[in-house]
Amino acid sequence: MSSSPLILGFVPLLDCATVVAAHELGFARAEGLELTLVRENSWANIRDRVIVGHFDAAHMLGPMAVASGLGISHMTVPMIAAMSLGLGGNAITVSKALWRDMAAHGATLGATAAVQGAALCNAIRARAARGLAPLTFAMVYPFSAHNYELRYWLAACGIDPDVDVRLTVIPPPFLVDALREGQVDGFCVGAPWSSLAVEAGVGTIVLPTTAIWRLSPEKVLGCRADWAQTHTAELAALIRATTRAAAWCDDANNHAELAKLLAEPRYVGVSADILQRTLAGTLRLSPESDATRVSDYLCFARHGANFPWKSHALWFYSQMVRWKQVEPSKERADIARSTFRPDIYRDAVRSLGIDVPLADAKIERTTEAITDAKGEVVFGAEGFFDGKVFDPENVDDYVGEAAQQLNET
Repeated sequence: MSSSPLILGFVPLLDCATVVAAHELGFARAEGLELTLVRENSWANIRDRVIVGHFDAAHMLGPMAVASGLGISHMTVPMIAAMSLGLGGNAITVSKALWRDMAAHGATLGATAAVQGAALCNAIRARAARGLAPLTFAMVYPFSAHNYELRYWLAACGIDPDVDVRLTVIPPPFLVDALREGQVDGFCVGAPWSSLAVEAGVGTIVLPTTAIWRLSPEKVLGCRADWAQTHTAELAALIRATTRAAAWCDDANNHAELAKLLAEPRYVGVSADILQRTLAGTLRLSPESDATRVSDYLCFARHGANFPWKSHALWFYSQMVRWKQVEPSKERADIARSTFRPDIYRDAVRSLGIDVPLADAKIERTTEAITDAKGEVVFGAEGFFDGKVFDPENVDDYVGEAAQQLNET
């Protein structure tokens, strides 16, 4: 039987594991696919090479797919998120100097998002009173969960991310060097780069972003919408292969093998020991500390991690509106909603016999029961650290309330 060749782009992060495993462990080949994986350092390169047809699909930032369809800061090219590649996996890390300032204002290793945010807020105010320049925080791309999680946390703690600090974009593999050289005071990035900053002795992990929004959405399997329409069989096969690979990656019995594979220079190129610890959700928060366990730090398959919820797409859109990246409109909300495709995912995995929700969207809050074809599937406890609830049917109200909250702090 002949194989269909597909070229996929990825960025060296721990959550590229699903596409790597799909290729290396034969899941793709079993579906009649021959994958070629191409490593890129920046998300802008991933976007551009998908747009111009160099890549058939990619390990992609969820908000990037939405932003491309909206034509924000680039040409308008409709994309789809055919499945999610996992939940969580990000962290906010600061320089040793900033951590000392935060600790002087009450921050402690492993404290809650509210405690750490209050300490950072007070440190920023103290700096301003001394006439010092604003702190600089980096994230990996303007349309990324990293940007929105960082902004959400700052704003909820009384820090205006567009006034009180400076935000800049740096590709993931360059962030540790930027922190070491004093170019930035902190960053939000996916694993394993925060752990690398700790291992290098230049950073302290303030928060895993699961402390901001537990089981938060992250990367997707993204492709151009027109490619998906003309390659339905190949896309379905790729979804099945990646879904099976995600379940394999989530099995702790496979973490040693997976870490060794990802440690190769052509993939993540980081110590297998660090990768294996991170796969287990075990993080060293500072160079001086012992490792600590972070529950559900990165989920490849469990908690419905592969389902592309339209509510996730609409939350990303709500942040684009909130932070004035795009003007709100019903048409734009509809474009965002249509980017995430649970219908394509359901059809593709039907033969695998896995539990798939019947609903396309859900209210993002604490645990709720999601009904599927076999009965009831209860996903893990979710929710934002400040107790806010996101209802995908009331995006405008949500954005308005968030803006008012920041104005009142």
